[in-house]
Amino acid sequence: MTQAGKRPGAVILLYILQAFLGVGAIGGGLVLLADPSGEMIGMPSSVLERSPFENFAIPGILLLVIFGLLPLLVLYGLVKKPDWKWAAPLNPFRTLHSAWALSLYIGFGQIIWIMVQTYMMNAVSIVHVVYTSLGLLIQAVTLLPAVQGYFMLDGRAERR
Repeated sequence: MTQAGKRPGAVILLYILQAFLGVGAIGGGLVLLADPSGEMIGMPSSVLERSPFENFAIPGILLLVIFGLLPLLVLYGLVKKPDWKWAAPLNPFRTLHSAWALSLYIGFGQIIWIMVQTYMMNAVSIVHVVYTSLGLLIQAVTLLPAVQGYFMLDGRAERR
């Protein structure tokens, strides 16, 4: 914690961004799994012509797991700062908690996901702009000095 035991506002914003991404992707993934044809959300199967998928089931699973459950796991790590031995090898930033690095990766992944999606769909919508911006915002907030300072290791966690 920082002065007077409070988290910096930027850290709280990062919590909100990860939660927004995670909850939204879980909802979207579940809808695509419930109706892999895409009709439930008005998504024609023709948007999959440039993709390797016949329907939205696999994209729904990827959305649910990678951008739904994983951001919520990262959110847990950001809030609780557990000693994640499994995540330490994924973290090249030796002085920062691995949840911080995973947050940065989520931002990168989100941008890549939307770029691939727009290529495969051969279209860009306002949703793509919003979620690309969300990925960029997650990266920007994760990289803020106040956020990095909050996730500096204090010698008790994540020794390699």
